Formats: sequence, C-alpha cells, structure tokens
Amino acid sequence: MNPATPSVEYGLLSPMLIVFGAAVLGVLFEAFLPRRFRYAAQIALSLFALIAALVAVVLIARADAGTDGSTAMMGALAIDRPALFLQGTILVIGVLGVLLIGQRQIAAAGTTRDSPTGLDGFTPQASAMSGSVAEQVATRAGVMQTEVFPLTLFATGGMLIFPASNDLLSMFVALEVLSLPLYLLCGLARRRRLLSQEAALKYFLLGAFSSAFFLYGAAMLYGYAGTLKLPGIANAVTEGEGTTSLALLGVALLLVGILFKVGAVPFHSWIPDVYQGAPTPITAYMAAATKIAAFGALLRLFYVALPGLQDAWRPVLWTVAILTMVLGTVAAISQADVKRMLGYSAVAHSGFILTGVVAANEAGVSSTLFYLFAYGFSTVGAFAIVGLVRDASGEEDTALARWAGLGRRYPVVGVVFSLFLLAFAGIPLTSGFVSKFAVFKAAGEGGAIPLVVVGVIASAIAAYFYVRVIVLMFFTERPDDAPEVVVPGMLTTSVVTVTAAVTFALGALPQPVLDLVNSADAFL
Repeated sequence: MNPATPSVEYGLLSPMLIVFGAAVLGVLFEAFLPRRFRYAAQIALSLFALIAALVAVVLIARADAGTDGSTAMMGALAIDRPALFLQGTILVIGVLGVLLIGQRQIAAAGTTRDSPTGLDGFTPQASAMSGSVAEQVATRAGVMQTEVFPLTLFATGGMLIFPASNDLLSMFVALEVLSLPLYLLCGLARRRRLLSQEAALKYFLLGAFSSAFFLYGAAMLYGYAGTLKLPGIANAVTEGEGTTSLALLGVALLLVGILFKVGAVPFHSWIPDVYQGAPTPITAYMAAATKIAAFGALLRLFYVALPGLQDAWRPVLWTVAILTMVLGTVAAISQADVKRMLGYSAVAHSGFILTGVVAANEAGVSSTLFYLFAYGFSTVGAFAIVGLVRDASGEEDTALARWAGLGRRYPVVGVVFSLFLLAFAGIPLTSGFVSKFAVFKAAGEGGAIPLVVVGVIASAIAAYFYVRVIVLMFFTERPDDAPEVVVPGMLTTSVVTVTAAVTFALGALPQPVLDLVNSADAFL
C-alpha cells in the first residue's frame, strides 16, 4: 500500500503561512536584534504580516467567487466562505489588537503627547518575581517587553486555523496553538503582577482541562465514525453506523472544550478573573478574537459534522444559551469593577450568539457571523477606553464607583464609551441592535421562540447595568480622588476612532455587511 503524496496548496494557506512566518521571524528578532531596535521592528513586522494576510484572504475570496470553496492539506482545512469571512474578521481585530499592544507611552492628563509620563502596560521582565530587585532594576532601566508581538502572531495564526479546520485533529492543534500564547500574555501585566499571574495560571489550568475533554471527545467520535474528518463523521451519522451513544458522548466532550473558549455557562468562571488580571490590551484582543475563532469552530462542528444529530445537541445548546444569558446578565449587575462587568457582559453575549447557532439554518450562520463581526469591534473599543482611565500613580483605575462624573469632565471619552455600552445593550442605531435582531430572527425561524423570549428579557435586564454606568459618568458627582483620562497616543486614538465608527456605521447602515454575511452562510 502506497500512501498518497501530500499536497500543499500554498495559495489557499497563504494567510496562515504569512502570520506564522512573521511570528517565527519575530522570535529571531528577539534573539538577534539589539534591544533598542526590537520594538520598532516587531510592531512593523506584526502590522505588515496581518495586513498582508488580510489582503491574501480578500484575494482568495475573489478567486473563489461563485464556488463553495476548496479544501487544503489533504482535506484537513476547508477554505470556504464562512472560514474566509471569519479569518478576515480575526485579522482586522488582530491589527487593532497589535495597535493597542504597541502603545508604549501615554501622556498624563493636562500634558501633551510630547511629554509622555505613562508606562508600558507590560512587565519589563516576565521571568522576575513580583516586587523583586530584578524587576525593579528592569523598570528603572525602561526595558520594554517586545516578546508580546510574536506571541500575538502565534495566537492569531491558531485562530485562523481553528474555524477553517475540517477535521478534529487540526481543530485540536489549532486550539492549542491559539491558547498557549494567550496563557503567557495574560500574566505579563506591569502592575498588579500577582493578580495577573493568578489570572494566567487559572486560565492555563482550566484551559488544559478543557483541551483534554476536547481530545477525549475527538477520540470518541473517531471510535464512532472511524475518521476524524468532519464530512466523514456526518456521513457516518447519516448512514446510522456505529453506536449512537458513543457519538453523543463524543459531542458532549467536544462541547466542553469549545464552550470553555467562548465563555459559556457552566465553563465561564475564568472569564471575569482573566479579563481583570490580564493587561488591558491583551484583554481587548483576547475577548474579541478568541470568541470569533471559537464560535467559528462551533458552527463548523455542528453544521458540517453533526447536522444529523440536531435533535440531540439542540436541546443541550438551548439550555446552555439560556443559562449563559441569564447568569451573565444577573452577575454583571452586581459587579463593582469595570473590567469584571465587561467580563460578565461577554458571558451574556456568548448566550446571545448561541441563539444564532441553535437556529440550525442558513440565517443562523449569517446572523452569527454578523454578531461576531460587530461584537469584536465594540469589545476592542470598550477595553481601549478602559485603559485610558488612570489614577494619580498612573495605574488603571477600574473601580466603577470612581468613574462617577467622568463623562462630564471628559465628554468625548464619556460619549464614546457610552456608544459601546449602548451597542452591548442592543439599542437602535448601534451595531448591537442589528446583531441581536438578526440572531433572534434566525432563532425564531428555526423554531426556538422560547429561547428568543428569554433573550429579549435578558437584553432588557442587561440594559440596566449598561445605562447605570452612563448615568454614573454623566449624572453623578465625582469623588475627591477621581481618576483622570490620560491623553491617548496615536495608536490608541486610531483604535478608538475605528471601533467607534464601525459600531455606529453597522447600526445606521448595516446592509453592506449583512449582504456579505448572507453570501457566506454555506459551509463546504
């Protein structure tokens, strides 16, 4: 028996190859470039690679126009319309994330950009213990952490593969490639080092368990279908081969791994702690990009491999979606920290997005894609604003009570942050309204009317804690030790401007993006 000669479709794989190639080159920069040149080289390389990969995605999409897509690497990856849309979205979020990560110095309130006093958001020496002499020496020397750029590229490369994986082995490898750099990045905050390290450790331990569940689930499905390829599993389900209980057990275990990544109940406990402890630029990037990649993989798993088991997995997702919406919304109301509130908000949004997945129709795919696109921009913008609010020592001040009167003193910042909060609440003329309307409409067409009712009620309750923050910023007296909004650098200003413009544009004129996702609603 002669095994088939493997073929590598370099054109179809070019976005991923560009990102991974740049990540490897970034590691070489860290090893051989003098330290004073690393920051400029790393940020230039990262932005060039992500933009080049985005151009490659657009060219592939144009070349495959009129077709359902193609497979690559002997069927391991499916380069179809949903995958290309998700990859493009991840790359755009990656560019915004790198811009936030690359913001090294900020000016204190009342100064100019020419007199920077702020510090890098990342620890100067990750290997040093918190408060150690080595850390203090590195801080006084002004050492900048530049390893974050290749780590971000490696994570982005894994995210590009995850929603395009056409077999469970590729999906597992992509899951690990995107996860391991994030575990490291979450522990690199300059201030609150112990909190950051605790967040990284918690994320790593829980992530390792969830990956093990995913791997066991893949083994169960292989035992059922005799293949790891998603179309092969679908054929085995259609033909009624094997033991159905084995397939159901495999699906349940796979769900643990993916629902952990999207932050759905009951696998959500890491979200508020990690969001709070991680450096805010990493929180912004991770909260948006990881959710996009994970939901893309979830859609492919259920719509390609397991459509024949809808009667089994839809009730489970119904339950998970309801619990996620309700618990995320209720928990967010009692939060006294802005980052933790946004963390529980992210949990609730995972439940809203799951209503689109539960729809099990083409409208469910397109509405979920639109929601992920819109939510990604709003999330990055919201955390970018959070990173600008700092106390007298220059440390981020996320205590909600201390944000009182912030909008009156800094109206531009208050209005922009209010725009993101209104988008999360689903208020008309924001991207959130169109997103929620789309997934609820798709779920209703799929027969999930009770789920839609729960979603609408949860959205109404969620509006309370978003509006509460707006009222606090504009209609409450400031405390004596109120934090200030630092003058953002050019990179952060660009991120906030773009995300705010997209959030408003998707609410006022959503049709171009709706047309795009409607043309990307069919998997290969």
